[in-house]
Amino acid sequence: MTVNSDDAINVREPETSAVGIPGLQETFYYARTEMGLTRTVKTLLKLNQIDGFDCPSCAWADPKPGERSHAEFCENGAKAVAWEATRARVDRAFFAHHSIEQLLAEDAHSLEHHGRLTEPMYLAPGADHYTPISWNDALQLTADRLRAMPDPNRAAFYTSGRASNEAAFVYQLLARRLGTNNLPDCSNMCHESSGTALSATIGVGKGVVTLEDITDHAELIVIIGQNPGTNHPRMLTALEMAKKRGARIVSANPLPEAGLLGFKNPQTARGLVGGGTKLSDRYLAVRVNGDLAMFAGVNKALLALEEKAPGTIFDHPFIETYCDRFDEACQGWRDLEWSAIEEASGLTRKELEAFAGDVVAAKSVIVCWAMGITQHRNAVATINEVVNFLLLRGNIGRPGAGPSPIRGHSNVQGDRTMGIWEKMPDSFLDKLRDEFGFEPPREHGYDTVNTIRALRDGKIDVFFALGGNFVSATPDTAVTEASMKNCKLTVHIATKLNRSHLCHGNEALLLPCLGRTERDVQASGEQVVTVEDSLAMVHESKGRLNPGSEHLRSEISIVAGLGKALFGEDVGWSTMANDYRVIRRHIEHVVPGFDDYERRVHEPGGFMLPRGPHDSRTFETATGKARFTRNEFDVIVVPEGHLILQTVRSQDQFNTTVYGFDDRYRGIRGGRRVVFVNEADLAERGLHDADEVDLISVYSDGERYAKGFRAVAYPTPKGCAAAYFPEANVLVPLDSTALGSNQPTSKSIIIRIEAAS
Repeated sequence: MTVNSDDAINVREPETSAVGIPGLQETFYYARTEMGLTRTVKTLLKLNQIDGFDCPSCAWADPKPGERSHAEFCENGAKAVAWEATRARVDRAFFAHHSIEQLLAEDAHSLEHHGRLTEPMYLAPGADHYTPISWNDALQLTADRLRAMPDPNRAAFYTSGRASNEAAFVYQLLARRLGTNNLPDCSNMCHESSGTALSATIGVGKGVVTLEDITDHAELIVIIGQNPGTNHPRMLTALEMAKKRGARIVSANPLPEAGLLGFKNPQTARGLVGGGTKLSDRYLAVRVNGDLAMFAGVNKALLALEEKAPGTIFDHPFIETYCDRFDEACQGWRDLEWSAIEEASGLTRKELEAFAGDVVAAKSVIVCWAMGITQHRNAVATINEVVNFLLLRGNIGRPGAGPSPIRGHSNVQGDRTMGIWEKMPDSFLDKLRDEFGFEPPREHGYDTVNTIRALRDGKIDVFFALGGNFVSATPDTAVTEASMKNCKLTVHIATKLNRSHLCHGNEALLLPCLGRTERDVQASGEQVVTVEDSLAMVHESKGRLNPGSEHLRSEISIVAGLGKALFGEDVGWSTMANDYRVIRRHIEHVVPGFDDYERRVHEPGGFMLPRGPHDSRTFETATGKARFTRNEFDVIVVPEGHLILQTVRSQDQFNTTVYGFDDRYRGIRGGRRVVFVNEADLAERGLHDADEVDLISVYSDGERYAKGFRAVAYPTPKGCAAAYFPEANVLVPLDSTALGSNQPTSKSIIIRIEAAS
């Protein structure tokens, strides 16, 4: 096992392209080490295939049936499968040998690499070791503690994006049957700003492009605040296809990421032994939090071109027919000063006008983004400005055009579609009432940030998590970890041990579940589940491996079992657990777009959900039209001597799961406690590359510390820095959230860097 010794960190030159032979070698080395050769071949050949299972890693879309490779996976996806399908086990003997205190001393990599959980475990009040408990006793104990609450809103039901549509639907049903809308989920931390902005401006909270729009139709693809080479590697294949067709790619990011520069496709000779494919035609080194200014500048430049030659730049028929508030937005751009745009974006007027030239030359434009856009105080305004950019030239509702937020976790988008949201509309709740015969609560519940506040303030008795690693994924780590102790009971449905299981309430339960790779056999026979990808395609997933333990239960079986323990068979909990087709029939009646669900999902490749802007240029907004917005020029004011820090993933991790201590693309080997800083910023502070430093975040409520980082001189814009999460999450203030969405601002942290104390 690799040891995370930061003394052994080795820094090399960053790579200028992603994947290639090193990616191929690393993929199969990791998979073979975790699963063995036979299991590796058997598993990976079913990954993302029509008759196989959906990748438990990112939510990138699959090609059409007949167009998929036999190896339809990436390095990150293969590692996610191997991580789950490992032969290592965490059983009762392991817990007897390891105390909570001992496990807390381990890093995230070590904890998760002990192996798969094998049976339900219970931590009694005052105990320092988990001990075995039967399934019946575990579910009954949970039901008893939930019944004992004076108010159902003293429970919170957290969800990770890896849950299937069926599991998510039953889970939200359980929470609402109990009487609460406290349904925080990982969307609150990744794309809540996207949903907030898109719902208000175009009437749907998700992207409106297809995979074919990217590969076959777009003439210009703009990638902002996203690192596909690390976070969505199969997207690189789609971008390569677009490039070969003649599309241009503009990328804007504070760090020059290998996957945005070039792609060495491991399934082609050119990718393995040649130079690969150059991806970005234009790279804009935007300042951290400079994206709003960047798009405002481009829109101002487009307006100037239109006013110079009226009718040649903007799509006036589209604007007049489908949009409102156009004049107000135009006046906002006229009022902006170029000097303010340049300062805020870190880009010159010349660079932005050149970008505008790319836009004018393209008949169809797609903008893709991820958390580099959504995790800022002005994230909603930034996405509003992106929508403005697309509306100006009619780039919504036709082939090769539209906004495309790229989700970072398999089925995180499906969870929201299924009702995992603390403020689902009354139309959904009405259908839930009509389908199941009870009145769902109408009061909005807690999102993730408000759940932490409620935990901190002693307002949550029972914290229940369906997957995920809540304390590591959330902001203000020290506050979150301490707040979990205020619970009377913490319950985690999980496949592997993580830090959240060790930051527990007065009592705690670990309930081990089947993984995406494993066969799910219930009373009616072998089951399939369904998922929704980033581009709104819904398709089936069927595990192929035998379960890692005879004691594992499916997520649906666990949640429905708790429902039965609480309420008997009032809504048919056992019937749903025994046959997932019953759940899909309920979904048909409750969730829009799922008519004839059972038949359509079994068609090869599944089906696409309806999206009005994409399908018919219909916009379910407050006015029934797509909405231009005038966005206030909100710029982070950085005190003298401070920097803006963004948290990022390494190449060898997925969300909070750390596969290893290397970041091959950025040239980091052997450790994760590094901070990437412009060389001039280091020099101004009397620091040098390789110095050991402390990071101190500064907020209105005080300072937060992350000590013992290695400084790495890196080509990021002056005044900007980056460090890996979850290590840097301790620096993110709980109350620093995006306006309108309450999403944590993990990409806008004001810090000082000082020599290590």
